[in-house]
Amino acid sequence: MPPSAASAIGIDLGSRLTKIVRVGPAWTTESQVFDTGHDPLARLAEVLKGLRAETMVATGYGRNLAKDRLPCRTVTEIRACARAADRLGPGCQVAIDIGGQDAKGIKIANDRVVGFVMNDKCAAGTGRFLEVMAEVLGLELDQMGELSLKSKKKVRISSTCTVFAEQEVISRIAEGVQLEDILAGINEAIASRVCRMVQRLKIERDVVVTGGVAKNRGVVKALEDYLGFPVLVPEEPLLTGAIGAALMGRELTQKALESGKPVEKKVRRLEAATFFE
Repeated sequence: MPPSAASAIGIDLGSRLTKIVRVGPAWTTESQVFDTGHDPLARLAEVLKGLRAETMVATGYGRNLAKDRLPCRTVTEIRACARAADRLGPGCQVAIDIGGQDAKGIKIANDRVVGFVMNDKCAAGTGRFLEVMAEVLGLELDQMGELSLKSKKKVRISSTCTVFAEQEVISRIAEGVQLEDILAGINEAIASRVCRMVQRLKIERDVVVTGGVAKNRGVVKALEDYLGFPVLVPEEPLLTGAIGAALMGRELTQKALESGKPVEKKVRRLEAATFFE
């Protein structure tokens, strides 16, 4: 097989969602997303039976779980996100990744991580914060961004703790504040917290925003307002980690093939149907 024909599977086994991406030789991609649940490996086995590649790399919270049961390598979310960000936003200096349970700022230079900051101790500033607020307001997550853009007078959500912020939102509802103004305040609360964190990286222009929260246009707009310039959002920001893992896997195989060395056992052509026998 010529080096250019290498393909790879990236698995981002997250706390809430599992994302699988297969990157083909000419940047063709296939993807699937499903709830991680209590037994993610069972669903992974089912999905992977239909995919073939030379290499598989796992990232995310459950990467070590995948490594224990699958013939794959692992890579941290930081490295995977940085690799994908460089591919999805060429020349970007910083990636801001906001997922279900954490938020990260990653500084990138020449396709390498040169610094990062991370908030993984509190739900504020993450997708979980949005989920809690959506439950309080009786909304679906995908409604929150568009509705917030209609705000004429956003309210300030001052609490940095999710529990207290929930009580604050309930109080605003009781005061008769317009829904879109409450939502604008919620999105701004996330953006301000994330921006305060990532400013430690001395942010410059060319910022790419990834992770599931990047699908919320209200949060993206609030980030842009804080930063003072537009940001890039990939077509499917939720897949960033899996794409990065797949790209790193494909490069690993290409190097092995180009050198004429045999691809090591753990990254040979995958026969997914036998993973769990």
